[in-house]
Amino acid sequence: MRLNIRLWARLFCLEALRAIFRHKLRSTLTALGIMIGIAAVILASGFAGFVLGSVLLGLGTAMVYPTLLAAIGDVAHPSWRASSVGVYRLWRDLGYAVGALVAGLTADALGLRGAMWLVAALTFASGLVTAFRMSETKGEQHGHLVPGRSRYAQVAR
Repeated sequence: MRLNIRLWARLFCLEALRAIFRHKLRSTLTALGIMIGIAAVILASGFAGFVLGSVLLGLGTAMVYPTLLAAIGDVAHPSWRASSVGVYRLWRDLGYAVGALVAGLTADALGLRGAMWLVAALTFASGLVTAFRMSETKGEQHGHLVPGRSRYAQVAR
């Protein structure tokens, strides 16, 4: 029972962080957190390092997917929101397939560490692209939005 209470407390903290930070900042920070988690696993020489890297990877993944789906929800009209999520998931899953092929070819050429460093570098690059290219979808940037609410939800009021 104690484990379940701790798990729920951690999930509540993650949800609180999602409510505080804007989508762009969360997406950027989680990509960088995932990159640090990958680097921690690569550099780990013992069990504690692997655990730390795994925790960072888990936290980053737990934060990035809901954030991206929320960003889609902010900009997609309700009539085509499901299609938008489907397109997002198509590209995400295609990234898994292509990423596995690239990582495998890199591992053959440079070894496992080289492949993992490539994945860390690509994750870092995605964080930078998000930081500099993504438009904020949550908050006052659009002028007429209440933070955390879709522009379409505002029109429906």
